[in-house]
Amino acid sequence: MSILVFSILVWLGSFSAGLLGSLTGLGGGVVIVPLLTSVFGVDIRYAVGASLVSVIATSLGSASIYIKKGFTNLRLGMFLEVATTIGAIIGAMVATFVSVKILGFVLAFVLIYSAYLSQRPQAEISETETQEPLSTYFQLYGTYPTADRLISYQAHSLPAGFIIMLIAGVISGLLGIGSGAFKVLAMDQIMGLPFKVSTTTSNFMIAVTAAASAGVYLTRGYIDPGVSMPVVLGVLPGAFVGARILIGAKTNILRNIFSVVLLIMAFKMIYNSL
Repeated sequence: MSILVFSILVWLGSFSAGLLGSLTGLGGGVVIVPLLTSVFGVDIRYAVGASLVSVIATSLGSASIYIKKGFTNLRLGMFLEVATTIGAIIGAMVATFVSVKILGFVLAFVLIYSAYLSQRPQAEISETETQEPLSTYFQLYGTYPTADRLISYQAHSLPAGFIIMLIAGVISGLLGIGSGAFKVLAMDQIMGLPFKVSTTTSNFMIAVTAAASAGVYLTRGYIDPGVSMPVVLGVLPGAFVGARILIGAKTNILRNIFSVVLLIMAFKMIYNSL
């Protein structure tokens, strides 16, 4: 395969990854890593390095649109980013000492479990009369737009959510998937946030988490420009298109896309590891 053909094929796959990552809040890395390792035979550590760079591009490409439309909760995202950044640095430092086969199985497990949890949806409208003291103190509440009005919501179970975000950061640094799966599920299932708020806030957060991990991979030589460049050039426009689609999409459709993509990638990773 020539370099030109390789770059074009990677660009097409990365565009799809950016589109799906923007729609589901996964950041695209959950597709990029299996794509590069399974289809193109790239070593998983170089695939993770390219994925982390692409995750930053996905976040930058879609976050601005979500913030402008009023879906992203900036205050909540910055609060939870403290945990994910610490975890990302830990995961990136550990990753180079873990075998490739173990990384593949861990990624597959994360994908399957995430797909299972995503099919246990919270109510789309999460207005509640109960007040969470910690959320009130830190002002971790807000509104998001629907077709006819603004819906109020408030974050719940902050300690549990913070711990899950720490784990999500470790997974991000270890696997290069942006930890969007755990972030979305933590906000959606544990903290009781609406799904669109969870996905858009996750898109905002993943750039910081990925940047923390990417610095470690860069210093250790696992970010190859020949692989990273077509990935970023494909992911960025895909993220813009996905952000436009998400605003008017139905939540149950987004959940189904989320689950199907995760399961396909998980079984592909298990197949290649075996």
